[in-house]
Amino acid sequence: METRRARLAVSGLFLTNGALFANFLPRYPEVMRNLELTNTAFGLAVAAFPLGALVAGLSAGFLVRRFRSSRVAVVSTLVTAAGIVLAGSGSIWLTLALGMALAGAMDSITDVAQNSHGLRVQRLFNRSILNSFHAIWSVGAVLGGVLGAAAAQARIPIPLHLAISAVIFGGLAVFSYRFLLPGPEPAEVAKPPVTSSDPTPRRGAGVLKWAILVALVLIASAGAIVEDSGASWSVIYLNGPLEASAFVAGIGFVALQGMQFVGRIFGDRLVDRFGQRAVARSGGAIVVVGMGMALWFPSIPATIVGFGLAGLGVATLIPSAMQAADELDGFRPGTALTLVSWLLRIGFLVSPPLVGAIADAATLRLGLTIVPVVGLLVVIIAKVLPSVRARDS
Repeated sequence: METRRARLAVSGLFLTNGALFANFLPRYPEVMRNLELTNTAFGLAVAAFPLGALVAGLSAGFLVRRFRSSRVAVVSTLVTAAGIVLAGSGSIWLTLALGMALAGAMDSITDVAQNSHGLRVQRLFNRSILNSFHAIWSVGAVLGGVLGAAAAQARIPIPLHLAISAVIFGGLAVFSYRFLLPGPEPAEVAKPPVTSSDPTPRRGAGVLKWAILVALVLIASAGAIVEDSGASWSVIYLNGPLEASAFVAGIGFVALQGMQFVGRIFGDRLVDRFGQRAVARSGGAIVVVGMGMALWFPSIPATIVGFGLAGLGVATLIPSAMQAADELDGFRPGTALTLVSWLLRIGFLVSPPLVGAIADAATLRLGLTIVPVVGLLVVIIAKVLPSVRARDS
């Protein structure tokens, strides 16, 4: 019973984490107009989110070991909410950037803490459930995106809208705390048995462990870049070049997160049956074909479908990379997980200004070709992920 309650509580944390930031995304076009920002300037402001994450992210492992993942996840969630409210309440570019930086810094700590606690719960279940937590994150993101789109359509003032969101979802995070697992983090992480074809047994070798970690970072970053394409640019692309309404423009992000939810709901069973490697490769191919076709034949329906397929394709990438890192030999508990969570933010940092610069120099449609490119990268390097794991007897 305690284990099931802990699973529900971790799900609550993932839900709030997805919903808080997603509430802000449909207001992006309004923010751009109010502050009179170019695509490049807006991209740089959005990039402050992952920049803040890079500055603060490496502290997450220490904080989790020192104060417990449960406490760190809840407190950092509340500060994330405050940063988002700040970002949406300013009248100058600097306030937007500072709020995004604070939210990003706290989000990176929340990310490690809630995944660390989720992996603790997963080990008690003795089967893969991490994708289900990320599926709940996608539910939160869809919920937040729909609420944000509705608020934009109703022209509710941005500061009021974001303050209400902070109170509701921050309160849910606080409520979840009482049901999380008690006690400090485990001193060691048990490594599951693997098949002979799995590269994990060789991961203790010095140079090899770092090479594998870098590959895991690239896989997670690919997922981050695709997610960012929906978060930062789907609304701008649909509302601008494709001339969709404010509400319909928000559906591109909702489609990405909704299909990502579908992929994560089935992801645990697919990973248990086929292995992380095969699932990741298939997902990368879906991203290449789905988003590639949407950009090749631009229209509002095709673009929404394309973002949806991109979300489906990357559904398991970040959870798989995080789990593989958490089980990587040769690192202190939580260290490899922290490094992957920290470094994947480079994808969020590089993507917005890069796409924005390409959009200003050429077209936003051309800038979004980064999505099928990273899908192809996943197909190439997914071999580093484990194949099917042997089941415990």
